[in-house]
Amino acid sequence: MKDFIRVFLEGIINNSKRILFASDRVTDIEMRNKILEGRVTPTDKVAEIPCIGCGGCSNVCPTGAVTMLDLDEPVEIIEGMVKKQIPVLNSEKCVNCYYCHDFCPLYALFGKAGTIHPNDVGEVELDIGDLLEKPIKISDDKLTFIAQYLSDSTVLKKRKI
Repeated sequence: MKDFIRVFLEGIINNSKRILFASDRVTDIEMRNKILEGRVTPTDKVAEIPCIGCGGCSNVCPTGAVTMLDLDEPVEIIEGMVKKQIPVLNSEKCVNCYYCHDFCPLYALFGKAGTIHPNDVGEVELDIGDLLEKPIKISDDKLTFIAQYLSDSTVLKKRKI
């Protein structure tokens, strides 16, 4: 009983310190103030330049958090392949399942960094034209599975199996 009372009192003291004095804080004062003042900008979720605009991320998203936005002017990636849309990720709808990232052809087919990520896409520097021109072996099973989610399957037509 004596140990129980000791643990109980220590819990009260430690929790009181946390509540009253913000001890064990996980953010520093500067970051906390930025958050409270609304000065924190979210990180990029889509790398627009290397994205090929196939729509795979949008089609595979279970919550509809990824939508495709029409570009002002289409961009030719390689001969016969034109990017007309880019994905936009709505963080409020996103459940961080990572389907968008995992089904991005650049990640799923070529093993490169995906151009969409629910948390932070980071720096994605790829020469897409060069990547798409090189022949690569992809198993028929993998190709068939991923192809069902792509709005624009031009990337698959360019592949040599």
